[in-house]
Amino acid sequence: MDLTTFNDVFPQPGETIFGKKFDLGFGGKGANQAVAARLCGADVAMVAKVGNDLLGPATIRNFESFGIDASCVGIAEAVSSGVAPIFVDPGGQNRIIVVKGANDLLVPEDVGAATPLLRKADAIVLQFEIPLPTVYHAVAFAKANKIRCIVNPAPAQPVDFARLSAAEYFIPNESEAQTITGMPVRTVDEAMKCACFFLEKGMRRVVITLGDRGCLLASKDATELIPAFRVQSIDTTGAGDAFIGSFAVFLGEGVPEKEALRRANLYAALSTTKIGTQKSFWSRADFEKEWQARSAQL
Repeated sequence: MDLTTFNDVFPQPGETIFGKKFDLGFGGKGANQAVAARLCGADVAMVAKVGNDLLGPATIRNFESFGIDASCVGIAEAVSSGVAPIFVDPGGQNRIIVVKGANDLLVPEDVGAATPLLRKADAIVLQFEIPLPTVYHAVAFAKANKIRCIVNPAPAQPVDFARLSAAEYFIPNESEAQTITGMPVRTVDEAMKCACFFLEKGMRRVVITLGDRGCLLASKDATELIPAFRVQSIDTTGAGDAFIGSFAVFLGEGVPEKEALRRANLYAALSTTKIGTQKSFWSRADFEKEWQARSAQL
């Protein structure tokens, strides 16, 4: 659950201040990506765990309200559901603290239990809000079953690259790339060097999302910046999730890679024009209208 506070300044240690506005919404990186993919037209299922608290059953109902298969969302006892207090400044930039709660109890055996569902998938999308051994197990499952796998290493942490190398796409943002590599990612040139590092570590295709500069695509064949679309941004929370969820759908539909990235850039940008995460994501019909208008200008 995302608990978002908007204010011009943030409290100092020991200080209490009044905030301008508060918003409560369903979140979680995997959940956000699932909702974005569903709104873009895909059939989506979620493999996850929630707590046996006020938020857990509500989260499952939220999945079902979008038409997302929640049959493999388990309820863990004596632990909270995952929450993310989010603080947004006047420029729309956010600071987030993630408390994983029940997410931390999703184990490789849960992936195994979801095997009949996962084998039907065109893509498996993973994030780092669950234990890394579970991520590694799911990547290996995707490889064994010849399923496209997209890994979003967020929140960033040290990784065993060898156990992620079977993923088709590795998609960090600037800060995640910097945290994982220890390399600066302040400019496009620095992002290119960072992407090369990931490729040298065995990643097959790397996409580093760069906010209002677009995204950088890197493979052993070439590196290319895919520019962003200009919008009036008010809240960037969830933009990366909008990008990944939509990108997975566009690829699955057979859209060429670079066009899929351009489309995902626009879908992510449009999500920043509204407050919140899942409720800021656009329907496919509304997106297509905007895409047709914008793509004519490319």
